[in-house]
Amino acid sequence: MEFQTWLAFFAAVWGIALSPGNGAILCMSHGLSYGLRASTVTIMGLQLGVFAVLLVSALGLGALLLASETLFTAVKWVGAAYLAWLGLLLWFAKVQTNPDGIAKVAPMTAKNRFMLGFFTNVTNPKGIVFMVAVLPQFMNPQSPNRVLEIAIMATTMFVVDCLVMHGYAGMAAKLAHYFKDEQAVRWQNRVFGAVLIAVGGAVLMVKRA
Repeated sequence: MEFQTWLAFFAAVWGIALSPGNGAILCMSHGLSYGLRASTVTIMGLQLGVFAVLLVSALGLGALLLASETLFTAVKWVGAAYLAWLGLLLWFAKVQTNPDGIAKVAPMTAKNRFMLGFFTNVTNPKGIVFMVAVLPQFMNPQSPNRVLEIAIMATTMFVVDCLVMHGYAGMAAKLAHYFKDEQAVRWQNRVFGAVLIAVGGAVLMVKRA
């Protein structure tokens, strides 16, 4: 990959990462609920999901998926259902109050946070559509170093997205001291839950073209 091509890809990746989406919502929710350090596990799950979508698109499987109305519709409904389920989990999440009167969301294991991050990105049909549309513009189909190109793209996306997602989680974590009583934590969960359900509905509007 030529340096000028990488610079253009680098700029595009920043645009993708900074645009609010499912991952940003999840990072802000976990930043508020668990803090910045614990949110890193969620962010690593998100990155694995991004890499899976990148790999599928780079190998041409994403184009095959877009060519099939049935497969694309199935993926779309799975993604929408998953986000709606995640939103409902947040909406009804249990709130615990410690002896000092500080309320917190019931703890979630690191494994579950990681898997939530992974499935949030890997079931996103919008990400697949975007990858299929963008990646070919930065790849040379005749290049003998196809694997190296994919590795460079994956590393670039990993670094940029990690920085941005940690930024979202960090900003949310700084606001956590405003959400100490039980009622405030419940409203926090309901707001993020409602947003995820709405995003799940928006996923159903994604078109193959």
